[in-house]
Amino acid sequence: MMFRHIMKTTLLHLVLVFGFAASAVAQAPPPPPAAPAKPRRPPPPTRDPHTPGYVKAKELPDGTNAPVNKNGNFIIGPTHNPAPESQVQPGVPQGAVCNLTMESKDSKFYPGIAREPGTFGTPDPNNPNTLIVKSYPAPYTRKVAVYVPHQYVAGTAAPFIVGADGPDKMLFTVLDNLIAQKRVPALIAISIGNGSGDAQGSQRGLEYDTMSGKYAEFVEAEVLPLVEKECKVKLTKDPEGRATMGGSSGGSAALIMAWFHPEWYRRVLTYSGTYVNQQWPYDPAMPLGAWEFHKTLIPNTPRKPLRLWLEISDRDNLITRDAYHDWVLANERMADVLAKKDYTYQFVFAKNAGHTDRAVKAQTLPSALEYLWRGYKPR
Repeated sequence: MMFRHIMKTTLLHLVLVFGFAASAVAQAPPPPPAAPAKPRRPPPPTRDPHTPGYVKAKELPDGTNAPVNKNGNFIIGPTHNPAPESQVQPGVPQGAVCNLTMESKDSKFYPGIAREPGTFGTPDPNNPNTLIVKSYPAPYTRKVAVYVPHQYVAGTAAPFIVGADGPDKMLFTVLDNLIAQKRVPALIAISIGNGSGDAQGSQRGLEYDTMSGKYAEFVEAEVLPLVEKECKVKLTKDPEGRATMGGSSGGSAALIMAWFHPEWYRRVLTYSGTYVNQQWPYDPAMPLGAWEFHKTLIPNTPRKPLRLWLEISDRDNLITRDAYHDWVLANERMADVLAKKDYTYQFVFAKNAGHTDRAVKAQTLPSALEYLWRGYKPR
């Protein structure tokens, strides 16, 4: 009898314990919903450089680059081996790198924003060419790496190139070799990190995709004086001695800087330039963002004193939500309008390559920089 009583008491205790546990589980608040997963973008198709409507281009032997003394359109690949100048070479003097940081709280131009976590742009039903994006104020820290060549003479005003999405170690290595070979002047390279994020609603997107002179004005007012002060260099005021470069949205930013301020910059180098509709917030004066370069701005504006080198890859980005997000078509149209307006430019179509392809950059950057700086004479 005592055994049965103990068993009944134990069973009753277990029932009460499990009952309370089940009740607690039932009353617990449900977990918050998981952030929506970003839909995977399908891989872009491989585009044929001889597609009807694309510019006519000279196909070069595999593994070679466009000649630095020729303008026009060229096709390279499918093999992309690094140029010797893109690698450290024994016996070549190496420049010094001065590393800086910039805080958003110190900027009068860009106090900082970020897109809300887990959110993505959605097409505006009232204007399908723009996106509805949620952003909020957010601080950032920006890195700036300044390459000063071994050959720089203190106190002299040096030509320079401003690069996006820095630091760019490959650029610094290439400049070591090209400067030593006297194929480019003794350039200072200023690699400016972006303010974080990407595309619409982000700080990077605000800086790089906005069709105005604001980013160039930020560089002029806040970056260059800091570089001169902290790195003990002097930068030329001659626009012929100032260049910009970048890839993707950094590429569109490079052209935006020179387009809106040709009194500051005259030379532009871009990889997979985002000459598509990515501007945010929407601007009715530039309704298609950087797509306006080849649609209206370059065709309808007197030729500006710019020299350009542009690259696009056969598997470059393609977004099909509208007709203004084909990176290959955008760059093909750029080459077409630049030729019609008699610009000095070189356009390279890379086969067997992707968006801002590093192998293509390692193959072409030395010759691209040499082309970009042809004709430069210090004043």
